[in-house]
Amino acid sequence: AHDRPVEVVGAETAAWSSMAKALAGDGRAIGGPTMAEGIAVAVPGTITEPIVRALVADVLVVREDAIEAAVNLLLEIEKVVVEGAGATGVAAIAERRERFAGRRVGVVLTGGNIDPRLLASIIERGLVRDGRLARMRVQIDDHPGTLAGLLAVVGAAGANIVEVEHQRLFADVRLRAAEVDLTVECLDAAHRDVVLAAICSAGWPARLLALDLP
Repeated sequence: AHDRPVEVVGAETAAWSSMAKALAGDGRAIGGPTMAEGIAVAVPGTITEPIVRALVADVLVVREDAIEAAVNLLLEIEKVVVEGAGATGVAAIAERRERFAGRRVGVVLTGGNIDPRLLASIIERGLVRDGRLARMRVQIDDHPGTLAGLLAVVGAAGANIVEVEHQRLFADVRLRAAEVDLTVECLDAAHRDVVLAAICSAGWPARLLALDLP
């Protein structure tokens, strides 16, 4: 027991923010794709809504990409597998850091029912966002030994080469030239930039192929 007041805060995904809308008197329709399927509720329950109105201080609405990041964070830092619905509370804290700063916060993690394929995709997308997995496009002369020289530069810069795609015909390059797409593992975004700079310094035009991730 303690004499400190406890504030209860709820969290919902933006696509299915039925409780937040009900509390705000917003009757607009909701719905859409979400990885937080366990809390994808179209209409608040007749028993639940009065309880929330009486006891919950606020219901925060979070973006879908924040939930994805929270699942990845819990897996990587806490070594806990949590489904999208269960990670929504962590996503809310991450998105509203200033609201919870300096306070003792407890968050409920519920459920680990997540498709392994979805989890694998979340992990890989997280690596891309952090710069630990990157794809670079390099223009090289199409001569024997050039590709080997390029890969040697990448290796010397400390990156691990995951995949190489060598394109001569279906690329907008001059005759006797080629484009090479490299997928590489790096330590972080700063190391990724070092690897890219090393390629350019060796005389090969190169650029990062950014993925359009939210």
